[in-house]
Amino acid sequence: MKKTTLIAVCLMAFVACKEKTTTPTPEEPKAEIQTTTQTNTMENQNDTTQYYVNISTSFGDMVVKLYNETPKHRDNFIKLVKDGYFNDLLFHRVIKDFMIQGGDPASKNAGPNVQLGAGGPGYTIPAEFNRNFIHKKGALSAARQGDQVNPTKASSGSQFYIVQGKVTDAAQLEQMGRQTGNSYTPEQTAIYSSIGGTPFLDNQYTVFGEVIKGLEVIDKIAAVKTAYGDRPQQDVKMTMTMVTM
Repeated sequence: MKKTTLIAVCLMAFVACKEKTTTPTPEEPKAEIQTTTQTNTMENQNDTTQYYVNISTSFGDMVVKLYNETPKHRDNFIKLVKDGYFNDLLFHRVIKDFMIQGGDPASKNAGPNVQLGAGGPGYTIPAEFNRNFIHKKGALSAARQGDQVNPTKASSGSQFYIVQGKVTDAAQLEQMGRQTGNSYTPEQTAIYSSIGGTPFLDNQYTVFGEVIKGLEVIDKIAAVKTAYGDRPQQDVKMTMTMVTM
């Protein structure tokens, strides 16, 4: 498969399904094409310090809490934030009722017709799945390449997405769980039934944090008009800083 084709692969055959049904099926978060796996981080399994990141955009700020239970992703994200890696990058891919995605270094100062979604730092992060962390609205998760070329489900070194999703009631969630093999606690079921999310991504992509302030910013960004490749017609830039709460 050619690289230009690879980055457009769909998790649930988004393009094909879109032609066959009026119910949109979310597309796989695009990740950079990578050849090596490393973390280059300060990984500390016993670090109990709580870390927070402020993501500033023209639509407002979001404060993200990073999970200590996913130390590889936590430490990598902290390093990139402190290095200024994300500053002036774009939310280059936005799908309403699904997610907003960024972290491609090629998006910095990218022209309007540049295809984005294949950039990164040149390494991947081993998956850190945790059934306690679901793809609820506001979940911070790592993008990755598809299973065909990435059977271990290793995460992109820098590309991430923040879930918007939509409400899934208990009956729908139970049916989905039978199909995916996932089971949910009453609390998780209540979350999906109230604020919503994207449960079909659970235990497929690593969730390593959540938005604890500024959920409305996700909705504002997700509502922008997009062009080819789900890229916003008007650039949505980000700046990240470490903050204390």
